[in-house]
Amino acid sequence: MGIAKLALEDGTVFTGRSFGATGEIDGEVVFNTSMTGYQEILTDPSYHGQIVAMTYPLIGNYGVNPEDEESARPWVRAFVVRELSRLASNFRSNEELSAYMARHGVLGVQGIDTRALVRRTREVGAMKGIVSTADLDDESLVDKARQSPGLVGRDLTLDVMPAGVARWARGFEGPTAEVLRSTQVGPVPEGGRCHVVALDFGMKRNIPRFLVESGCDVTIVPGSAPSGQILDLEPGGIFLSNGPGDPGALGEAVESLRSLVRLASDERGIPIFGICLGHQLLGQALGAKTFKLKFGHRGANHPVRDERTGKVEITTQNHGFAVDAASLPPDVEVSHVNLYDGTLEGLRHTRLPVFAVQYHPESSAGPHDSGHLFGEFRRQMGR
Repeated sequence: MGIAKLALEDGTVFTGRSFGATGEIDGEVVFNTSMTGYQEILTDPSYHGQIVAMTYPLIGNYGVNPEDEESARPWVRAFVVRELSRLASNFRSNEELSAYMARHGVLGVQGIDTRALVRRTREVGAMKGIVSTADLDDESLVDKARQSPGLVGRDLTLDVMPAGVARWARGFEGPTAEVLRSTQVGPVPEGGRCHVVALDFGMKRNIPRFLVESGCDVTIVPGSAPSGQILDLEPGGIFLSNGPGDPGALGEAVESLRSLVRLASDERGIPIFGICLGHQLLGQALGAKTFKLKFGHRGANHPVRDERTGKVEITTQNHGFAVDAASLPPDVEVSHVNLYDGTLEGLRHTRLPVFAVQYHPESSAGPHDSGHLFGEFRRQMGR
């Protein structure tokens, strides 16, 4: 393994050893506190444009497998770990992490002090950075990091959304399928299957799986699809997916959603459910504003309180922007609150069947607390 360096725009430089691919890449440097799920993180389109550092010290010990991919390829710009496991042992594994990353052209850095990196990120905030195995000059790398574009003001969904319309019929698969059915979605409501049109801004595969298991027939369309095209598909429900980048840069999508709230939900009673970026876009469409968090929420252990029931869910999260609760209009209420920092984690229209959450109820890194939201969406369609 050769030398690899990670340089931040504030002048901090970390030196480690490379794994995966070689070369040079820039991105916003963020951290994730999950102990498992590194393959899902690598292939989550929401991480497009970001260099991800894992806080858990040993990564790669259970290898990789096709079933855990959340998209057709990794989207993380580069991957930073304290130690890459030299052994991959799991009955589902068919490839080691370093080989997988090399095959997909993803740079990796191991052997740096990830605690110091995370502490710096929490103090200063998420910063622009660069990973390189080619240019090892500290001053040059810091300058390149400062010149990189970052995420603010950029619409990155165009790189990750599908080109056309497609049907999705696959539910849970593999050895964990029955466990997921019994612990996360529960029984399918009576009354037949409902047709959901899912707007894909960079959607993880587990989301349409959950929709299918919840009793839905799913049609996936690009997130840029106009409201007229969506309504022509005669949806029983409309879903808004996760995705990368700055929600403030997606003005056309917000206008389309504003139209959908009026034409679909208000006039026809069609439910709308959003997750992550979909939550932020829906918030804007309803009249709220979004802002960039200092260092974001990324991990599988974030406590969120449901304001209706008072119950706390342990959630999986991945976002760097949030909806400003103070900017919500009178007819939109706060439904969920993050117990770490008090930020908005969910909203709900007081009159229309429109709701959204900032976290990921489809993720299964351990907590199964939030799968009920898909059932709620399905029940609203059955009314």
